[in-house]
Amino acid sequence: MVILKEPQVSEGVSCPYLEGRIFIQEYFFAYELNERDFDEFLSAGWRRFGLFFFRPACKLCSKCVPIRILCSDFEATKSQRRVLKKNCKTEVRLSPPLYRDEIYELYRKHSKIKFGQDSDLSRFKESFFTAAVPSAQSEYYIDGKLIGVGFIDISQNSLSSVYYVYDPDYSSYSPGVFSILKEIEIVKELGIPYYNLGYWIKENTRMAYKGKFSPYQTYRWEDKTWHDGDCYQSDNPEDLSEIENIKG
Repeated sequence: MVILKEPQVSEGVSCPYLEGRIFIQEYFFAYELNERDFDEFLSAGWRRFGLFFFRPACKLCSKCVPIRILCSDFEATKSQRRVLKKNCKTEVRLSPPLYRDEIYELYRKHSKIKFGQDSDLSRFKESFFTAAVPSAQSEYYIDGKLIGVGFIDISQNSLSSVYYVYDPDYSSYSPGVFSILKEIEIVKELGIPYYNLGYWIKENTRMAYKGKFSPYQTYRWEDKTWHDGDCYQSDNPEDLSEIENIKG
């Protein structure tokens, strides 16, 4: 492992996940992590984009809860089985990360239509095609057309979903749900225990889907351990008052 910049803590900024909160993160820059090194970071709640590794360090809030699926015991729900049936002709290909213009165009379309955001090619390449850890990409095709790409990190014990983009014209196929179901299958084929879905914030409706794949474990920041099921922490009224003081 090569560390380019030692861990440090950011200044507080407006939280991108919950309105009215202050967001602080611990971060560092590194590359050439092997599967064992990266597993230690994933197990301690870290995430990464490109060479940038980060995890929340908010003093008065622990709403960003790492969540991972216990894949050996996973069974699709009735609605998830319907998604699998709907995608019975969707072709899935797994390969090493390799940039292509059509992948970037898919990312641009997804970002613009789903989030109203413009895209930057250099930042896209830095985020998803920088060899910082062992990684792969899953590609999804319908009638030979690329309609989705998943960016995946691989550790000793986990497959970690970094990001998934899809063509909004194919939203009726529930491509996000389908990608999770297929990547859980990949985890089973690899013979490793966990599929890491990153941070789960219950109050953020865009993240509600993460709690619908079970059984799962969640990470408790207070004691730095993983627990079966939901160890989500409710707000402490004193903490809320302190947050208001910081905002003021």
